[in-house]
Amino acid sequence: MEEKLPKIYSKKAILGFSIFLSTLFGGILLYQNLVEVNKKKEAYTVLAISVLLTIITIIIVNIPDNPKSSLAYLCGLGGGCLLSYYFMPKYFPDEEKYPQKAIWKPLIIGAIIVAVLLFLMIYAASIENS
Repeated sequence: MEEKLPKIYSKKAILGFSIFLSTLFGGILLYQNLVEVNKKKEAYTVLAISVLLTIITIIIVNIPDNPKSSLAYLCGLGGGCLLSYYFMPKYFPDEEKYPQKAIWKPLIIGAIIVAVLLFLMIYAASIENS
């Protein structure tokens, strides 16, 4: 009898969330994958690296006088590639055997976070200009 493998987020999902939201978001998806297969130590390592990469991204993006969002996407791409093409194959060499988890839940959470941040930025700007 073959054991039933848990559902995991795909390499593409981790890369996409890393690029468009942040490496932290992609790292959380990979963290959840690792927790699903009882690799808790590795999960915390990946999470710590994701937090570190996100902090580095914030610093890099804010170095220029006028921050460029393209820098954030490039950093997200770099972090996402590290998560997707180094850590995923390292911990899930047979990734294609695992059923894929739907991305709707993290997508909705991501959209809510972005909406709240946009609202706060607009609100702060309106207070500043009044």
